[in-house]
Amino acid sequence: MTETPTPTQPQPQPRPQPLSWKLVIDSADPHAQAGFWAEALGYLVEDNSPLIEQLLAAGAVPEAITTHAHGRRAWLDLAAARHPDDPYDEVSGTGQGRRLLFQRVPEPKTVKNRLHIDVHSAPGQRDTEAERLAALGARALRTYDEQGGSWMVMTDPNTRNNQF
Repeated sequence: MTETPTPTQPQPQPRPQPLSWKLVIDSADPHAQAGFWAEALGYLVEDNSPLIEQLLAAGAVPEAITTHAHGRRAWLDLAAARHPDDPYDEVSGTGQGRRLLFQRVPEPKTVKNRLHIDVHSAPGQRDTEAERLAALGARALRTYDEQGGSWMVMTDPNTRNNQF
């Protein structure tokens, strides 16, 4: 008697490590943007100053590519806001989780954003949150009240054409 071979079950493949990511946003003033979004979202402005000071002391980078922002040494053309609960590299200060990186670009914005950030408030708190964001420098453009919902379009404080 011959045994009927049983079909082999596919072996589960190990899941790849999740990719690390950041949202990179062009900006005329990355430090102001990082400060605004850190306040708006309850994030932290990344502190890259220990790495910058180390690189400056070693002569590895020129001082011209640094500035002072948020009370410490920072990269001139880059600033980021990261979630306070996410891991970060202690040497560089770079977040390794939910992160918004703002990079300086020389050209002004000329077309509508293809991406924007939606922020959501607790039920009944939209106007209070809109006032808080306005105090941080945002500006309300218009409000929509439709059967499908109600929302407000606002601009960020530094580039009046950037909507979130």
